[in-house]
Amino acid sequence: MNPGIEEEGGKVATSFIDTMKSQPLALSLVVMNIMLMGLLYYIAEVSKETRRQEVSVLIDQQKEMSQLLYKCIPAETLKELQK
Repeated sequence: MNPGIEEEGGKVATSFIDTMKSQPLALSLVVMNIMLMGLLYYIAEVSKETRRQEVSVLIDQQKEMSQLLYKCIPAETLKELQK
């Protein structure tokens, strides 16, 4: 009879735990890798939020600059440019 998914999963988990008991260095490496992945995810999320805020500020500044430039052009020049 073929073993089911639960039995195979149990065997894999048992062999993994036995390996980690016999080699604590491997366990510490697994834990450190998981912690490193969490740290990298956190850094990526913080960087993404910072970039979003910076782009928002740049867009707002460009809008303000274009409004100021629009007000600086004389009306006669605007009429000539629109022709």
